[in-house]
Amino acid sequence: MRLARRLVLLTAAVLALASPAAAAWAGTIPTVGGQGNLGWVRCANLSMGTQEDVYLYPFGNPQHPTVLSHENYGGVSSYMPLSDGQYTVAVRPAGAAASSPASISTSFMVGAGINYTVASLESGGGQRLRVLQDQISGTKGQALVRVIQASTKDPQVTVGVGTDTLARDLASGSVTSYQTVRPGTPTVTFTAAAGHASMPVGLPAGSVHTIVVLDGAGGLKIDNLTDAVGSQDTPKGGAATGFGGTAPLPRPDLAPWLVTLSAGLLLAAGGVLTLRRSRSAVAGG
Repeated sequence: MRLARRLVLLTAAVLALASPAAAAWAGTIPTVGGQGNLGWVRCANLSMGTQEDVYLYPFGNPQHPTVLSHENYGGVSSYMPLSDGQYTVAVRPAGAAASSPASISTSFMVGAGINYTVASLESGGGQRLRVLQDQISGTKGQALVRVIQASTKDPQVTVGVGTDTLARDLASGSVTSYQTVRPGTPTVTFTAAAGHASMPVGLPAGSVHTIVVLDGAGGLKIDNLTDAVGSQDTPKGGAATGFGGTAPLPRPDLAPWLVTLSAGLLLAAGGVLTLRRSRSAVAGG
């Protein structure tokens, strides 16, 4: 009986580990949509100048980074799934050795179910990395829009969407908060002392967008990034220029294996009890 009791107690412990609370402890936090412990990160080169190589790796572990090679000005990667935790982004000139000093770098925390844009921006005469938290849920019947001012030729730009003015004299390197606008295909306009640009942009109801002010060959240039296409629906595609390397994989979900193990232990406990009863019956006969 002692062996059977031990098997039953062990089975109970295994089932406890398979519970949602234990899954969270094991690093596999269940979330709506089956995203588990994943966050989503994209990188954007919004600094004028030479091409860049962007390295993304878990903090303190640069041996196996995700590498975005030869990112041009205005290039934006796809969203990349990453396990929650701390990460480092390091930027080097295109083609530079991975062991060479980074031009700029930053570290940040990735949270489960949260989206981020890591943007290289010119601000105050220098280059820096900004980690932006992206909105993934839209507003019913409206579109959400924010603006990144990445023009250095025009240090102050006024941005309008349709009849709404989202930002006045927005300085280089600045990022606005998200604002609600009427959905549809309004004309986005950039107005600066040295130029003007306009372009119709599709903004469906419930979607989330980042409008980027860029320097083009003939003046200001408009870029429309889709952060989310609907409520909690993150686009997995994008203009992934030069994408390469291997992103860190999510930690495995232990719950199915634990449940299978517990079932085997229960069967073993049942077998032990049956065997003991059979022996008792034989001895009693």
